[in-house]
Amino acid sequence: MRKKIIAGNWKMNKTPSETVTLINELKPLVVNEDVDVVFCVPAISLTTAIEAAKGTNINIGAENMHFEESGAYTGEIAPNMLTDIGVKYVIIGHSERREYFAETDETVNKKVLKAFEHGITPIICCGESLTQREQGVTIDFIRQQIKVAFLNVTSAQAKTAVIAYEPIWAIGTGKVATTEQAQEVCKAIRECIAEIYDTDTAEAIRIQYGGSVSADSAPELFAQADIDGGLVGGASLKPDFGKIVNYNK
Repeated sequence: MRKKIIAGNWKMNKTPSETVTLINELKPLVVNEDVDVVFCVPAISLTTAIEAAKGTNINIGAENMHFEESGAYTGEIAPNMLTDIGVKYVIIGHSERREYFAETDETVNKKVLKAFEHGITPIICCGESLTQREQGVTIDFIRQQIKVAFLNVTSAQAKTAVIAYEPIWAIGTGKVATTEQAQEVCKAIRECIAEIYDTDTAEAIRIQYGGSVSADSAPELFAQADIDGGLVGGASLKPDFGKIVNYNK
């Protein structure tokens, strides 16, 4: 049975000192042996977060990573820089990275391959816009994102990956896909992985739902057969994140 994974995407929020305060506040609230808990924090706070989370069940992840080892890439972060300080996860291909920083399916694939090369678990994001949803091309669009993201990824690597389905129209808007909509897409993603690899790989991979996840919506969402947790934005910066992590209590 797949273990749930609930990750907080802090985005561009919290200074290093504020990071310590928030982690100390959340530590006693996010204890749940049934769930892998990840805080993905801004790069400047990674070392601080790792230190603050030491000895707890909280894993620390990065929000982005470059696909080269080193070089003339001003402002970027190399994978070995992340592993050197103990980062375990990295968000790759978030819709905001695609929209504002020209991320493409191809660069997502390069980053995914590099993350695996360095033993970092990628949280690979996919999701459709409202226009795509209304035009009825959601599944086709997301299948393309998944197929390109997993190009040249081995089955063994894919089994350890995390996929985060985040409908763009639900991110930070307060709108949440219905349970049926979320399950439908996550099921289609799993079927796509089965086509690329096999049933065993598809059954092993964990698929999150993201997009205005709340303490109220989490229990029903996470009870679905193909939803293995959530990638949580705004709510991960509040004590309510503890209620999301403890959705089954």
